[in-house]
Amino acid sequence: QVQLVESGGGLVQAGGSLRLSCTASTRTFSNYIMGWFRQAPGKERESVTTISRNGGITYYAETVKGRFTISRDNAKNTVYLQMNSLKPEDTAVYYCATVKTIIKPTLRDFVSWGQGTQVTVSS
Repeated sequence: QVQLVESGGGLVQAGGSLRLSCTASTRTFSNYIMGWFRQAPGKERESVTTISRNGGITYYAETVKGRFTISRDNAKNTVYLQMNSLKPEDTAVYYCATVKTIIKPTLRDFVSWGQGTQVTVSS
């Protein structure tokens, strides 16, 4: 099972930016589709974005499209989430995960995930 460690969360004002990182402890990182999902207090988990094994294909939820960018560096076993134009409604714990499918993943498609990193956007 892949172990994942997220970092980069924090407190930011609305309109600001954050970059999340997630490092995987596996020798076969490039074999995995990767993604991010989030969970806000009192709300269900929400799929945010995914990226294909070589980074050539990405998917974004409508709520973040045009503001968030996912990328990966297979040489560093790391996937990134660049978040721009942040809104208070983006406040949540963000989880990096291995994913079964790239396009429109359901929450069941997220297989292994880390402990999460808190993102708080103040208005």
